[in-house]
Amino acid sequence: MRLLVTGGAGFIGSQFVRHWLTRHPDDAVVTLDLLTYAGLRSRLEEIGGDPRHRFVQGDICEVSTVKRAMEGCEAVVHFAAETHVDRSITNAAPFLRTNVEGTRVLLQAAMELGVRRFLHVSTDEVYGPILEGSPTEDARLNPRSPYAASKAAGDLLVQAFWATYGLPTVVVRPTNVFGPSQFPEKFIPLSITNALRDAPLPIYGDGQQRRAWLFIEDLCRAIELIIQRGEVGSIYNVGSGSEFPNLEVARAILRVLGKPESLLRRVEDRPGHDRRYALDDRRLRALGWAPQVSFEDGLQRTIEWYRGQPAWWQPLKDRLHDDPYHWLNRAAGASPGQTARVER
Repeated sequence: MRLLVTGGAGFIGSQFVRHWLTRHPDDAVVTLDLLTYAGLRSRLEEIGGDPRHRFVQGDICEVSTVKRAMEGCEAVVHFAAETHVDRSITNAAPFLRTNVEGTRVLLQAAMELGVRRFLHVSTDEVYGPILEGSPTEDARLNPRSPYAASKAAGDLLVQAFWATYGLPTVVVRPTNVFGPSQFPEKFIPLSITNALRDAPLPIYGDGQQRRAWLFIEDLCRAIELIIQRGEVGSIYNVGSGSEFPNLEVARAILRVLGKPESLLRRVEDRPGHDRRYALDDRRLRALGWAPQVSFEDGLQRTIEWYRGQPAWWQPLKDRLHDDPYHWLNRAAGASPGQTARVER
């Protein structure tokens, strides 16, 4: 089988490309990625000479580029997206373009080219804040940030192409994912790399926003299973059962690294910050999936990766210092050589 993976130079997409080629030696993968600030070819270096893999740099909103990359592919795994909530609050336009219009272009091309499976990767944030319990896939959507709203719109487009045209689609809504090579503006790699630099770890508000955390390898296994056994036209939540307040996660990182809690810095809370996300993922677990990496083991592995890869992440953090979102670095008290940011 030949797969098109959009956003395949991103954190999750690149891990999935490597995972699929390892697990399916007779298959081929085409990676389509625009290489924006968070898309990095270095994540694909280890498969750079693999004849089963082809990289296409291009925009998912460009019809000709999409059709050229998708030609001959039997399945599409759509990761490409603008994903950082803070950025969407400052400027929603790129999120609407990529996450809505880009998804429409891909769906249209998939229909015209006869793709047999279109898997769209969404987010738990489309459900909005869940103060109690866990929503099933049939729960009402309640996005509260421009990012979440753009992903919800993409979800609805995907479902509409199934209902209207019979395009064989599946939607996947994972919880917060973490692991090696995640861009250091996200909460866990931000906290790890700041701590390694003895820089402040910014914590929004009281730090009691609760998130469930899933190690990247477990998400790749879930998506692989859904491609193989998922029901067309369905939605699958991907949870973890490992739910913690952000403040507790930051403290765990400091403990592992032997750093003092005095590095924690409270900053003004984000507008519309959702208090808690949660997922009921019994539909996926009925297919035989369950997470295999505990939060503690995944966090240890992630910390060790960043500790051993300063040449990879330090230039990225230095670049963030000149980013228009650097207000948060100043709020947390970071110097130009330290650079702080906060999670999605």
